[in-house]
Amino acid sequence: MPKSTAACNAILALIYNATPWANIADNAAASPITTIPVALATASYSAASTLSSNETAYTNYVRQTTARTTSGWTAPSGGSTSNVAAIEYPQCGVTGATITSAAAGKGAGASEIFHYGDLNAPIAVSNLIQPRFPVGAVTITEA
Repeated sequence: MPKSTAACNAILALIYNATPWANIADNAAASPITTIPVALATASYSAASTLSSNETAYTNYVRQTTARTTSGWTAPSGGSTSNVAAIEYPQCGVTGATITSAAAGKGAGASEIFHYGDLNAPIAVSNLIQPRFPVGAVTITEA
């Protein structure tokens, strides 16, 4: 059964902006997460994946985090949110990889994924190449 656009916006605002969903869900008061890591992968994610599934390991790679506020992700509209600032990964050293997918999730290591998807086009990362998503390039849609 589909969700309404208002419900999709509320879910996205709760996850990406830490905005409570009135009478349904509140942001954790004691120790809420304050950033959302975005991981890059060399193969597609699935519903059973974690952030470390197929995660790239090119030289110098580390996940990048975005603020869990409207300074990190836009206020949801039409059931979607997108990155407010560019998401820039470290420049590749000696060993490269081909990036095909990305995922946003909860934390470090094999943590849970909130949303995932394949890139529109693979990114061939080699020595001196720096993967980067410009402002608004990462669009997350709740369906």
